[in-house]
Amino acid sequence: MENAVPLVEVWRGALLESTHSGHAVVCDTSGNIVAAWGDPEAVIYPRSSCKMIQALPLITSGAADRYGLTSEQLALACASHNGAAIHTTRVERWLDQLGLAESDFRCGPQDPADKAAHDGLIRSGQQPCQIHNNCSGKHSGFLTLNRYMGGGPEYHEVDHPVQQAVLAAFEEVTGEDSPGYGIDGCSAPNFATSLHGLARAMAWFASAGSRSDQASAAAGRLVQAMMAHPELVAGEGRACTALMRALGGKAAVKTGAEGVFTAILPEQGLGVALKIADGATRASECTMAAMLIWLGLLESDNPVALDYCNAPIRSRLGLDAGVIRPVAGFIRPI
Repeated sequence: MENAVPLVEVWRGALLESTHSGHAVVCDTSGNIVAAWGDPEAVIYPRSSCKMIQALPLITSGAADRYGLTSEQLALACASHNGAAIHTTRVERWLDQLGLAESDFRCGPQDPADKAAHDGLIRSGQQPCQIHNNCSGKHSGFLTLNRYMGGGPEYHEVDHPVQQAVLAAFEEVTGEDSPGYGIDGCSAPNFATSLHGLARAMAWFASAGSRSDQASAAAGRLVQAMMAHPELVAGEGRACTALMRALGGKAAVKTGAEGVFTAILPEQGLGVALKIADGATRASECTMAAMLIWLGLLESDNPVALDYCNAPIRSRLGLDAGVIRPVAGFIRPI
């Protein structure tokens, strides 16, 4: 990616071993850039960092209320979960509620990241199914919207009414016409936008409580659900869950594949979007933690902040070998 700037350093002993470059943008409620690193107009696929946008039509259509969805289900609709029992049992109940089955999903099977769930499948001689897919909550939302709309079974196709509703919401909140889409790992289209557009969308979510329109009310419900159920948005050992717990309801954060991360900051009316050029998750997590510290939402000595912003590198014997940290001077005053 052009014009990316160094954001994260990887030190081993006294030697700078690696550097991760990228782009980051902070927007206010007017969509104006408050701060930026790299190129704010760089066009990216948001991947899973925009799941709260993809979930908007689930509420604005009336489908969520028609089927009595809870805040837990709304959190799962925004989730990239570990496939742990707390996730899969809820997805199974959601399907039952709709009178649907695992075969109605179009996300594909995935081995669960949760170790207990992974080991349990091996011991029982079972194969992972689509319910274990980290996007099965999002796809449950798609199925709910599709059932409400009376659409055909291939809800993941870009010209399907479900995905066209997602596209309309995506372009509305980013303030941009999407230049195209790619197929995400869960087989749904992922619409491209600029980092500026993605940060603008996060700021729109952050200021939802100050508006009274239907879409803003939906956005507020999704943000509150994410903050209320961080364990459902990702899972144990995951940055999204750990950071939201540490933030104590001050922000909703969401990771995406290939080094994308977003944050919604309701108290400050700000939105954050970042992209690591080489797609490294360790760098996106470090950068997001650093930005939350810089924005005054997280203390630099908070154990969770230290886990990601100054992540220790240890040998297999547990020896202190190095650190992953923001580049010198990255955190600067607004």
